[in-house]
Amino acid sequence: MAAATSSATSLPISRKTLNPSRTPAAAASVSFPAAQPPCLLAASAGRRRAVAAKVSSPPAIGTAMPSLDFETSVFKKEKVSLAGHEEYIVRGGRNLFPLLPEAFKGIKQIGVIGWGSQGPAQAQNLRDSLAEAKSDIVVKIGLRKGSKSFQEARAAGFTEESGTLGDIWETVSSSDLLLLLISDAAQADNYEKIFSHMKPNSILGLSHGFLLGHLQSLGLDFPKNISVIAVCPKGMGPSVRRLYVQGKEINGAGINASFAVHQDVDGRATDVALGWSVALGSPFTFATTLEQEYRSDIFGERGILLGAVHGMVEALFRRYTEHGMDEDSAYKNTVESITGIISKTISKKGMLEVYNSLTEEGKKQFLEAYSAAYYPCMDILYECYEDVSSGSEIRSVVLAGRRFYEKEGLPAFPMGNIDQTRMWKVGERVRATRPQGDLGPLYPFTAGVYVALMMAQIEVLRKKGHSYSEIINESLIESVDSLNPFMHARGVAFMVDNCSTTARLGSRKWAPRFDYVLTQQAFVTVDKKAPINQDLISNFFSDPVHGAIEVCAQLRPTVDISVPADADFVRPELRQSA
Repeated sequence: MAAATSSATSLPISRKTLNPSRTPAAAASVSFPAAQPPCLLAASAGRRRAVAAKVSSPPAIGTAMPSLDFETSVFKKEKVSLAGHEEYIVRGGRNLFPLLPEAFKGIKQIGVIGWGSQGPAQAQNLRDSLAEAKSDIVVKIGLRKGSKSFQEARAAGFTEESGTLGDIWETVSSSDLLLLLISDAAQADNYEKIFSHMKPNSILGLSHGFLLGHLQSLGLDFPKNISVIAVCPKGMGPSVRRLYVQGKEINGAGINASFAVHQDVDGRATDVALGWSVALGSPFTFATTLEQEYRSDIFGERGILLGAVHGMVEALFRRYTEHGMDEDSAYKNTVESITGIISKTISKKGMLEVYNSLTEEGKKQFLEAYSAAYYPCMDILYECYEDVSSGSEIRSVVLAGRRFYEKEGLPAFPMGNIDQTRMWKVGERVRATRPQGDLGPLYPFTAGVYVALMMAQIEVLRKKGHSYSEIINESLIESVDSLNPFMHARGVAFMVDNCSTTARLGSRKWAPRFDYVLTQQAFVTVDKKAPINQDLISNFFSDPVHGAIEVCAQLRPTVDISVPADADFVRPELRQSA
């Protein structure tokens, strides 16, 4: 998941065609080859067995993957080797803040449009970093007149009197770098008006590639007189702000980010994008393309980042209680196990260490669960990725956003609650008595299912041609380091609903699919005592991704995100008193 943007915003305008005769975009600073052939998956058990024979060996180290090289005249580019594939990154750090004026050369005002999840975090981080760099660049918030967010922005130190808070359209028109952080659905409904208000040769900054996907589905592209870049933090807005604040005391704290240059009209785009990422506090920034970003991000948040893990713990809790486990233990052995000891172990030492930490009997249970869950999870993940890449899931988000309001004589249908089942009430009781620092039990069956889901998501992204840095961030780092701590603190809704509208919608849509497929297929396979797929297990142990994860672990934030129950850096509606 890249950035969590603002909650849905409705800015009604008339719809018309933009650039119907689509022409190639201006040369970007990064390039991406065609995706690799799709992985062979299947829905039925019979077809899945055939697939297993074709996925019987792990990918070879050094096989073709995308090359995403870039040039920067301001920051130091560094080459890293991930499973034999060369990739390029820029390390962040507060010691680089003095370089920001050079990176942002020619920029007098950075406009931030939207005040949902990412807006507050990015605006405050940018403001603080530029102040530390002694830059006179203005960071200005643009909001709709009368919006309740005006008061929240003022409370964060942005005011009309200082010229750092104002009307959305005036801010769009006067900004040299415009960060568009309203919801994806609002972007889809208002892009024409936004483009028409932007200055020629200004830079459009996105924290998600959703808008590109929407434009592509209409046969359109961005206007040719602006640059288009993206910086996509690998975590929700509250995490971006929280770790930045922690980083004021410990250099290297922050949330990793990807960056993309989709269109560069004057040669500044790469350095501006990298400066933006450094100013947000990213420990390291890796290259992607806008298209690959939105595919991996929208897919990832429906997968292990949010939707799949929600469906998984619901299915596991129900299974454990049906088999006689008491409710408190069932919750601890599902949610607490994943968000605690499993996440901590994967973050620090990787997936193999989860297995190696088990007893001999525990290892047997892990392998049974892994073997049974891997292909059912991949089945749904493969379908989800293709729905995203085809534009179907993007269209679903746009339409869902429009159903938030009454229309055509039908009532409004905003998003409902997702934490009302029995297990989440049990979770409240468990957390109320949980000792400080308790990471929960390492439950073997839960670990097997969770790691199977993680590996299945890694494989889908790999077969679809994504780079290892993107795969590992979207399937592992963002999950265990950024998102799971929120579920550990206050349950699934606290994790999901601190994210973007697109992520929240996707999680609600796909979580039941994973619940269903695990219950109807994976758990049935275990109960039938079907033999373990030894080829699948062999692939897991020998997969080159483990070596790539080891390298990425050295680039992780220097501190873990701290999410107290009374966290004040989350969405206002999700705050609670201590």
